[in-house]
Amino acid sequence: MRFQLLGPLALADGPDVVVLQPSKPVILLAALLLNSNSTVSAEYLQRAVWGEDQPATAKAALQTCVLRLRRLFTKHGVTGTSIEAVPGGYRITAGPPTLDLLGFRDQVRRATALARDPEAELYTLKDALSLWQGSLLANVRSDVLHRDEVPRLSEERLRAVERVCDLLLGLGRCGEALVDLWTATRVYPGHERFHEQLIEALYRTGRQSQALAEYRRVKGFLLDELGVDPSPSLRQLELSILRGEDLGAAAPTVPAAPAGTVTPTGTVASVTAASLPGVPVPGVPALEAGAPEPGPYPAPAPRVVQGAAVPLPAAAPGVGPVAAVPHFTGRAAEAAAMAARLTAEPPPGTDGQRPLAVLVSGAPGIGKTALAQHVAHLVRDSFPAGRLLVRMTRADGRPRTADEVAADVAAALGPGVTGGTGGTGTAVGRALLILDDVVDADQVRPLLTPGARATPGTHPGAPDLAVVVTSRMGLGGLIATHGGWVHRLTAFTEAESYAFLLAALGAERVEAEQRAARRLTALCGHFPAALRILAARLLTRPGLLLGDAVDWLGGDPLARLTLTDSPDHSVSGLFDRALGRLDPRLSEALLRIGTGPPDLLREDAGPDGTEEHDHPSVPEDVLEQLADAGLLEDGPPGPYRVHDLLRAHLRRTVRIRNRRTEKV
Repeated sequence: MRFQLLGPLALADGPDVVVLQPSKPVILLAALLLNSNSTVSAEYLQRAVWGEDQPATAKAALQTCVLRLRRLFTKHGVTGTSIEAVPGGYRITAGPPTLDLLGFRDQVRRATALARDPEAELYTLKDALSLWQGSLLANVRSDVLHRDEVPRLSEERLRAVERVCDLLLGLGRCGEALVDLWTATRVYPGHERFHEQLIEALYRTGRQSQALAEYRRVKGFLLDELGVDPSPSLRQLELSILRGEDLGAAAPTVPAAPAGTVTPTGTVASVTAASLPGVPVPGVPALEAGAPEPGPYPAPAPRVVQGAAVPLPAAAPGVGPVAAVPHFTGRAAEAAAMAARLTAEPPPGTDGQRPLAVLVSGAPGIGKTALAQHVAHLVRDSFPAGRLLVRMTRADGRPRTADEVAADVAAALGPGVTGGTGGTGTAVGRALLILDDVVDADQVRPLLTPGARATPGTHPGAPDLAVVVTSRMGLGGLIATHGGWVHRLTAFTEAESYAFLLAALGAERVEAEQRAARRLTALCGHFPAALRILAARLLTRPGLLLGDAVDWLGGDPLARLTLTDSPDHSVSGLFDRALGRLDPRLSEALLRIGTGPPDLLREDAGPDGTEEHDHPSVPEDVLEQLADAGLLEDGPPGPYRVHDLLRAHLRRTVRIRNRRTEKV
């Protein structure tokens, strides 16, 4: 059982989370957890529960409240944590595995220790920040805690966002930083450092006029609302932009000392905390495998084995820790089912062996990797030996071999894994692998055969592996030979798409123009990759009305679903790469299909698969292969269909090819 403080106070048991209803025992629990592992005085607890004007019976009522809290623990099966009565008050004992606040602080300390490796520090910080799940203590109705604790933790959140944005700017990932900074500057308009970072990011991405406009906006706010001038560093930045100066390479600053350490001045440093709600675009990470890889993965954080931090071997270029997906949207049923299957006990009579693979399949850009990463985060407590994301394709789309992958995983998890011949290993317990963007079944089979993975007792210290496979292909042959479960993803529902925009753009902006927001999701075809790109574009234009965006996007959706500072992130590019991975016969068939009617095979189709209207004749086996590749929807017994965005792309591709042919 795990306590969640970084959001509404909740109890989590694996993927199952119970948000506690507001009550006095819940206030008591929050006050104890905020000061876990130390004695909290009865006087402070009484003030936290009843406020400054306490009833005369507060002392006795506190004892009753403790009894009610213990009954609440019994009701929800909390057995590993108890509330101790100690001289002067009460105490609750917790550690990083049982309290997200302590887990977060532990990750922040690790991030600080990685200051010499900005990529690794950034990954570790983002992993820590993903533990924040919403408005802090939203279900804890205590004026004292909201007055004394929430402001301090809010300040820690600001410092964390600053550090992440510093790292992104230092790594040259200014476009990514912009997404966070547009939101941060609007939520905290008086926080000058965010404005400074935003102006710098705009200037570094060639938007000089926007950078100067943002400076004028914040200058006006500071003068009108606070009666002060911008800081010297902001004024100097404006001067550099006006002169057109080269700001030089942005270097990440050295982070502050971690919490609990004493600085050279003798003060105690506080902890940096979590990200702003809704800052990273939720639901879908960078366009799925097949897009250019962002670069080498950061090294995974040290793993704790029996209380000691054991550094993992350096990860291979195609293997890295699983990043969490903040504020994940949609796919609730799939996520719950996958989490339950990955954490289920071994069936009776199987010698402790669990079914191995869970397959997530679907079209490119449909959100397979996002779902796998989100589920891996949900079940992290069940996989103490680690969670790794393994790229199964190279940047150019060519598949990696099973031998390459096995070697990389062994390097990341330690000897004795995936067919190692010995060694003590460094990983203890179960480990979870996400084999991302698998091209065909033969690429995976060697990794799933009984002799190709360590089983309990095979090698000392070697983990038992569970595997999630993501693939555009159906991989029916793999399921037939090795078993497992299949989750075939389709486009979002209308409700999921709307929830995505709510999380990405904020309720204030979306709910003010609900009809326009729904029109935008329809223009994106409820396609997760398209929604992500749209959200990123709208975040960088906070003054653009959603109604105006409807007209703008509707004029040419394919051309406008592209990030201008990152052209590889586009719907057209995603589909082009998908076509490039097809056999030429299949790609030609798909181009013919793209010029045909919306429904290719209806129940009233003729014997040759055609209807009264003219559309290309395509053999059924070709249609099946295209459906298996995620490029056609549905299929027998209903009709095959092409997603509207893909159809528009195919028609544009044919037109461009025809024009080129005419010129020749």
